[in-house]
Amino acid sequence: VQLVESGGGSVQVGGSLRLSCAASEGLSGIWPMGWYREAPGKLRQVVATISRDGEIFYASSVKGRFTLSRENAKNTVHLQMSNLKPEDTAVYFCNIATIGTFHWGQGTQVTVSS
Repeated sequence: VQLVESGGGSVQVGGSLRLSCAASEGLSGIWPMGWYREAPGKLRQVVATISRDGEIFYASSVKGRFTLSRENAKNTVHLQMSNLKPEDTAVYFCNIATIGTFHWGQGTQVTVSS
């Protein structure tokens, strides 16, 4: 399974960005997906996840500012990030969990400057 991420970049405090992630075609079924981030010197942490039946989890640090969505019946997700803060600066990784395996995207840099 390959994940293709897009949408990272640089933005000022209070700005918005939209990240997208699409799993390679041919993957049968709908699988849990999510976004994680890794800031310099820190461990990778969950940002938001969506289950097979659409249940969404947000980390407390992004709740109310980020919105995760899935395209209908696809293994494609979007993370709309608003009111960005400097502490949101990190490499963001997309993840999909198929049977017994986690797959990761290559990561996309998000930089928020004041």
